[in-house]
Amino acid sequence: MPNVYVTRVIPQPGIDRLRARGYQVDVNESDTPLTQEQLREKAATYDALVTLLTDHIDRQVLDAGKGKLQIVANVAVGYDNIDAPAATEDGIIVTNTPGVLTETTADFAWTLLMAVGRRVVEGDQFFRGGRYKGWGILMLLGEDVYAKTLGIVGFGRIGQAVAQRATGFSMDILYYDPVIQAEDAARRVGARRVELDTLLRESDYVTVHTPLVPETRHLIGMPELQKMKSTAYLINTSRGPVVDEGALVDALRQNLIRGAALDVYENEPAPHPGLTELENTVLTPHIASASRETREKMATMAADNVIAVFEGQAPPTAVNPEVLKK
Repeated sequence: MPNVYVTRVIPQPGIDRLRARGYQVDVNESDTPLTQEQLREKAATYDALVTLLTDHIDRQVLDAGKGKLQIVANVAVGYDNIDAPAATEDGIIVTNTPGVLTETTADFAWTLLMAVGRRVVEGDQFFRGGRYKGWGILMLLGEDVYAKTLGIVGFGRIGQAVAQRATGFSMDILYYDPVIQAEDAARRVGARRVELDTLLRESDYVTVHTPLVPETRHLIGMPELQKMKSTAYLINTSRGPVVDEGALVDALRQNLIRGAALDVYENEPAPHPGLTELENTVLTPHIASASRETREKMATMAADNVIAVFEGQAPPTAVNPEVLKK
């Protein structure tokens, strides 16, 4: 009987789907990330690992599972926590959960954009702190969203969904992506593809939706922040290291940009020193895809990938399908 190890608690429908097939499914019930030593032990013992972004599946973990471990099913669209080339060398399939979190993440990017632009969190703290003494015409002035310019860095599924929502605000939509893609989608929403420098200079809101690869690490650093409008806002729901967090703190302190809203961080769960002290930020704990419906879909998609491999089929969302040809 195939056995599966789930490295942290995930929504129950995913676990139920695996157990319904008769597989032995063990779960780390502590909801605390496993150590590298523990991950190596599980890789050597189980036929499948269902992992999360907090699990660092490096070459040592994969080598420990060589010959036994068939699949690492990541419950996330990103898989930068997994050494996919090493997995390929060891004949281990890696899968992710794309698509199901697109709309939810796009919704949340807009949640952050609106919150930081209209100073919602500041207003909440102002009211709860007992400082509200009556309406004032200059109190907590924010920035309009309607008819402003939105710059989207990365025009994949989520970037396109963000752009679609921007049409309801009659925004001028710019996007930057080194890969020319989704030209039909761009035309439908009236988005214009521009170079990154142009996007930074012209946008009132810059929202980041790129994967984390070597080329995108610190894609937004001090040189890029200096090119933005002093009245502009930066929103990041992609991966923390895409933004140089130290440079962002300095830029916010120097008023180089008006504000920032982050859901991801360079060294999660720790923020860069000084970030939480800044009032012109909205900071959330990596919850862009955290709707009940979406997280359940992610868990069941990961389960479906495992089931496909155990049944000799191609998993729906393999990130290294070349393993299947070996």
